Amino acid sequence: MTLEPEQMGQSQQELAYMLKALRKRAGLSGDRLAARCNISQSKISRIENGRVRPSLVDIERILTALDVPPRVAAEVSALARIANTEWQDARAMRRKGLDKKQWELAGLESSSTELRYFLLSMITGLLSTPEYIRATLSHVPGDHSNTIAKKLERQEVLYDRSKRFTFILTEQAARSPFVSPDAMAVQLDRLVSLSRLPNVRLAVLPMEIPLPGCPLNTFTIYDSRLSTVEISTGVMVFRDPRDVRDHFDEFSGYERHALFGDEAREKIEEWSAAFRS
Repeated sequence: MTLEPEQMGQSQQELAYMLKALRKRAGLSGDRLAARCNISQSKISRIENGRVRPSLVDIERILTALDVPPRVAAEVSALARIANTEWQDARAMRRKGLDKKQWELAGLESSSTELRYFLLSMITGLLSTPEYIRATLSHVPGDHSNTIAKKLERQEVLYDRSKRFTFILTEQAARSPFVSPDAMAVQLDRLVSLSRLPNVRLAVLPMEIPLPGCPLNTFTIYDSRLSTVEISTGVMVFRDPRDVRDHFDEFSGYERHALFGDEAREKIEEWSAAFRS
């Protein structure tokens, strides 16, 4: 199924309208539908008013309760998948202010327990030094002091022992020289230091290690409920359990090949020494 960006912006309201129309066509009140599919009446109301994005499980239960024809069920399910996929345009994010995106990320980190990061081409803000963060924003016009401050503030979540973090960095991500050699060495030293936190697992994928498949994007998985994919023109947000599971399976494949613990630290220290020399 092709997902057009403009569809993603409109699909939730369209889905809400369609579900409400199907319920009325079936001659059911909101209360009766709620009882049939074991969803609270208040949630049914919020779904039909477009205030809550229903999960695909919610959709399946509602469609079963309404006993809709297969063709209609397929149409609604396709629309629901679009509604569970969000496109965040990079230009729009810059117009709003990149610091607003940092508030959103902080909210995701706060509400998640198990966070997995696959880093293809650069080091994520949670692991970055101030100089590295500043350099990665240098190509974007404007004052980024608020964004940098918020990125650094977000790093406090790494010390929350109730959360577990797994970071897998390719050699390209770890060694791409966004800052001077001395500053890159300091950045790599920070990776080694953070890898010793009890709730942080940090791994590297050196270039000599053959990988399962071909990694194309940086992505993050928040528990088992949501995954995000970063591309040069924006961010895709996936809530469809099938999409999240696919990202989890891809992550697990890299995890099986990556170097963790002392092996990872030894490799990172080798790279750091190369920058210092």
